[in-house]
Amino acid sequence: MADTTLQRRQNALILFQSFAEQALAEGLPPKGLEQAFAARLQISPSMWSQIKSARPIGDKLARQIEVLCDKAIGWLDEPHPEAPPSPAEKAFLELALAAWRASNSAGRKALRQQLQARLDESE
Repeated sequence: MADTTLQRRQNALILFQSFAEQALAEGLPPKGLEQAFAARLQISPSMWSQIKSARPIGDKLARQIEVLCDKAIGWLDEPHPEAPPSPAEKAFLELALAAWRASNSAGRKALRQQLQARLDESE
């Protein structure tokens, strides 16, 4: 999978998280937020579901999402490290920290090597 595909999916999820947080802060119920976000993007809920899991976001749809979410053209294609971690990322970080703290120096070295090997595979 191309880096652009992964970047666009991650950024689309950042946009959804922001949308959901704002909607909840305004008192909207959590049920229906996925459908409301899809409507904002002018896509079907089914397409949004596919995008979250595996469907690539093409150039035309990327520009549409950016316009409808008031982002600069190309925003979906760029990394946004200032974005807060998703719930899944938070859970992973907690697990990684627990594993790190429970390990001795050999275990920590092995964890670091496994993570580095995974990063090297993705390059």
